[in-house]
Amino acid sequence: MSPLALASPASLKGVLDSASAAAHLAAGLRRWVDADELPVADGGEGTAAVLHAALGGEWQAARVSDPLGLPVTARWLALPDGTAVVDSAAAVGLPLVGVNERDPLRASTRGLGELLLAILATDPREVLVGVGGTATVDGGAGMREVVGPELRGARVRVLCDVRSPLLGERGAARAFGPQKGADPDAVEELERRLASLAELEPFRDLPGAGAGGGLGAGFAALGAELCDGATLVLDTIGFAERARRADLVVTGEGTVDRTTLEGKAPDAVLRRCAKLDVPCVLFGGVVRDGIDARPLSGNVASAAEDLAELGAELGRALLERA
Repeated sequence: MSPLALASPASLKGVLDSASAAAHLAAGLRRWVDADELPVADGGEGTAAVLHAALGGEWQAARVSDPLGLPVTARWLALPDGTAVVDSAAAVGLPLVGVNERDPLRASTRGLGELLLAILATDPREVLVGVGGTATVDGGAGMREVVGPELRGARVRVLCDVRSPLLGERGAARAFGPQKGADPDAVEELERRLASLAELEPFRDLPGAGAGGGLGAGFAALGAELCDGATLVLDTIGFAERARRADLVVTGEGTVDRTTLEGKAPDAVLRRCAKLDVPCVLFGGVVRDGIDARPLSGNVASAAEDLAELGAELGRALLERA
């Protein structure tokens, strides 16, 4: 019987979504071995799509405000069991803002609040909110202004893609503000703004408080439960059962660096495979910070080809060891 490999990448942000990445990786693996595809996520953009691929459900949509207040159609997922799943990035994601327009001093999570009101109007069993990939660093102020008390009483679980606190060097402003267009002066102004939000003070040091530009703390202030997004997703899609049958698991993302090991999906896959005693290979389109991972070429245009070639290389080595 041919060895079995499991392709379980997260998305390569702005290049390939996780399902596409898994398909290209598996195509390469299948040149030599059997391969299964199980894309993963951690609460960042694309989390709803990963859950849809594994569980089914129906896509819904609402017209809301984007990070700068312009209208945008944002979709969310109604799972078969009545759970609603929403990526915050669908309403206030960084890709919705042009590179030259990125300004977290202006960007607001108001549109996410509007999307949540539309979801709550359908009376969901519970709401799962992925908070990664936003263009905002407002501590959820815009979202909280819109939803007010309406979120209280609803069961809301927040899928955090990082374990960062609200403030400090690994917090929402200083660690992630520059990715969203903040220069050094803007970073310090964002830090001051977040520190001034008294309603967030009791939640500042919760793991995940700084996720989504402080959305973690913002949701916690409304009574929502903060969760390790990657762990929740892996449990929900039955990752352990699929990985246990595999002889090799391959995971990765676009950029592998220190943040990968702070709660991202590939780190969760590595840890889960270690517990299952299943070999696991980590790749990155770009690899930094001395992380032990297989780098791709770094050329965005060849990402799909790179993944297929990596799959073929790993598949051949797996077959030779069998």
